[in-house]
Amino acid sequence: MPIGLSFGPELASEDDRVEALVARLVADRVASRLYARDTTLWDTDAEASERLGWTDFEANALTAIAGAEAIRAELLQAGVDRIVLCGMGGSSLAPEVIARWSDVQLSVVDSTHPDFIAGALGADLARTAVVVSSKSGSTIETLSHRSAFTAAFRAAGINPADRIIVVTDPGSQLEADARGAGQRVCFADPDIGGRFSALTAFGLVPTALAGADVRGLLADACAVREEFTRDSPTNPALRLAAVIACGLPQQYVLGIAEAPGAHWGLGQWIEQLVAESTGKAGHGVLPIALPLDAPEFTLHPANLMRVELSASASEPAQRTLGRAGFELAVNGELGAQFLLWETATAMIGHLLGIDPFDQPDVESAKIAARAVLSRDADTDPAPAVLPLVDVAAAVLAAPAHSTADSAAALISEVGAAIPANGYLAIQAYLDPSGPYAPALAELRDALASAYGVPVALGWGPRYLHSVGQLHKGGPALGAFLQLCDSGAGDVEIPDSESGFGTLIVAQARGDREVLTSRGRPVFALGSSSPAELIAALTSAARTR
Repeated sequence: MPIGLSFGPELASEDDRVEALVARLVADRVASRLYARDTTLWDTDAEASERLGWTDFEANALTAIAGAEAIRAELLQAGVDRIVLCGMGGSSLAPEVIARWSDVQLSVVDSTHPDFIAGALGADLARTAVVVSSKSGSTIETLSHRSAFTAAFRAAGINPADRIIVVTDPGSQLEADARGAGQRVCFADPDIGGRFSALTAFGLVPTALAGADVRGLLADACAVREEFTRDSPTNPALRLAAVIACGLPQQYVLGIAEAPGAHWGLGQWIEQLVAESTGKAGHGVLPIALPLDAPEFTLHPANLMRVELSASASEPAQRTLGRAGFELAVNGELGAQFLLWETATAMIGHLLGIDPFDQPDVESAKIAARAVLSRDADTDPAPAVLPLVDVAAAVLAAPAHSTADSAAALISEVGAAIPANGYLAIQAYLDPSGPYAPALAELRDALASAYGVPVALGWGPRYLHSVGQLHKGGPALGAFLQLCDSGAGDVEIPDSESGFGTLIVAQARGDREVLTSRGRPVFALGSSSPAELIAALTSAARTR
């Protein structure tokens, strides 16, 4: 059997509720209607009418793979064997997972931090091809990356048309620009939304160019498709949806760990798929990708369902998740897991009565960032700052009652701001390739242990295209700790009035303004020494 689910001992107490939801899904013929592209499963005016192409993916996937294989052969003949992917959200998360699964090198550019961009542009361009991937063709980060790489290739005496490959929907402005520049264009299926695009050109073209076994990945997905279309209580996708929905609204956080043998980073892709699809109208499921030794798995907060991913259906669950609780193991090859989670997520939308294919609050953060960029600096006063006396940092934003003047006081206030049955999200507008990245993971663990709540860690602006929708549109149960690098330099964005340094500041500020307007508590810190700030916060959390 290519996919399997198994359950921890405490699931027996929830059997009746799970089976009732399974029976409802079977009676509503949700599986067969989903794969028949029946949009009445949700609102009749739903985005679903143009977003269900992923249910019949094979033909378009094979076309995308064939095109990518031809381009790869041309690149290798020219001595180009390093692939860089510029994309955000659904355009980058699945390719990153596929590359790890297939053990091939794929450099992903999904940050606007100037130091990260400088490093990406300073790599060996003589061996590099760049995939620019955007469904809408208007993603500000990706268009900025494209401009920067275009200029870098020209400066190195390389024709950008030979090295830039664009993946986008037919008719987008990006397609027109790429055609005008003589660049190769690979089309995605316009009837598939970004986060459901793992088995489309967005997931397959960059990874095929990097040498991944995408035909094997596709075969694993095709092997389970028929099973997922059946209105049967044994349908694994239907059962997965029922188990997750059964825990709502109390148990809305999925702590997702990968068992030994599965080191794909699939949990980060699931974060976007599930959170962005369900986090709206006050509803939502928040997946958090965690290591197996994360504090949450021993502390087991009441709002957390522990989920373990295994690489093969024949591989038993590791059963390493400590205390008795509502546990779930999902076993299967990567292609099968992609389709399983996509199908189950669409079914959860049906059970919650929401449209899983729109993302209204993702756009709100983009609008806010553009507004910050367009403001006149003379009329936009700088935010009041409160310095932390024991660390090189300043409080850029905090709830009105905040008087924190030290790392310890701030840690105490953050903990007090987390709602009952809530979670904390660290939003790191820092360099993801920086030397402090491991220390940031230690801070996450320290905060989870100190507060006894689930703690998510997201790099900005990457998370804006992932769980950012749930932060603003989902349950009002989050508190937010935003870390900003006030000492970063700048890297020019060609043909733009601003640089990457200005852009990342605008994105951070725009998001916290939207969160604050929704009544979410946000603590934003700026430091010219992120490593020092992270160390001070970690120490304060450990001694709390």
